Amino acid sequence: MTLHDITLPPLGEGVTEATFVEWVVAPGSAFAKGDVIAEVMTDKVAMEIEAEAAGTLREALAAPDEEVAPGAVLGRYEAAT
Repeated sequence: MTLHDITLPPLGEGVTEATFVEWVVAPGSAFAKGDVIAEVMTDKVAMEIEAEAAGTLREALAAPDEEVAPGAVLGRYEAAT
């Protein structure tokens, strides 16, 4: 089983961190490409993290209220076959 990282994308100029809000997809649940799988909040805006590929969430590493930086690994998924 190969796991792929779910990372926090760049947040915009001058924004260096966000607060992780929640996982929309529970560990062990499947999702499709483009589905919203998590939410984060910056001091300016709420942001949805969309799945880059279809798969199943295997590891939820970020926790609610945790500060995360762009590029941080939020979780890991197994790609759909």
